[in-house]
Amino acid sequence: MTLAAENLHAAYGEIEVLHGVNLVVEKGQIIALLGANGAGKSTTIKAIMGLVRPSAGRILLDGRDLSGWPAHLAARAGIALVPEGRRIFRKMTVEENLQVGGVVRSRAEVREQLADVYALFPRLGERRRQFGGTLSGGEQQMLAIGRALMSRPNFILMDEPSLGLAPLVVESVHQAIDRIRREMGIGGILVEQNVAVALSVASHAYVLMRGSVVLEGDPKTLAASPELKDAYLGMASGH
Repeated sequence: MTLAAENLHAAYGEIEVLHGVNLVVEKGQIIALLGANGAGKSTTIKAIMGLVRPSAGRILLDGRDLSGWPAHLAARAGIALVPEGRRIFRKMTVEENLQVGGVVRSRAEVREQLADVYALFPRLGERRRQFGGTLSGGEQQMLAIGRALMSRPNFILMDEPSLGLAPLVVESVHQAIDRIRREMGIGGILVEQNVAVALSVASHAYVLMRGSVVLEGDPKTLAASPELKDAYLGMASGH
């Protein structure tokens, strides 16, 4: 199973943000989407999820065109989003937050998936009756990922999951992402400012600059590439 963006364009009003983005991720594969702030990374995954309507191009799930589908239909098709900033429900318990993520599944499937999420994140199981707002930043990130997994997706889109977290917590979150790929067979697109960490968990990476893919390839090759640094420095300096 594959998820692909073909010649994807997107705009906010009259300002075009994406200029023909092409990418492919297979089920059981994590790809990294890299680039400086404002490069179009978040817009790319929002367009794939149906939160931003593409102005041109296609989003294909195993060849089926999902372009322009709203987010709830994309979720039913098997795509889930872990949004930047986590956006958990602070006045709901951990378990209630997770149940919201499983709204597209049957009660029996929700029960099974709860067990899987608690196995992946034992800390959430220990805190299942706590309100989301009482959790640490790392625990809230685990909850946001767990909530996305509750829909039993084939693909999970993760927007800056390590933002604002301590280094040790970042490591545990990315270990969990690797387990999601290996043990659950879920494919993922990882938007991440921490380039080294992103390249360590991805099997392929794309680098965006001003809404276009300027570089892609094997993470080890990219990590040693001066072009990767140029993409970041060029964006930051406006060249």
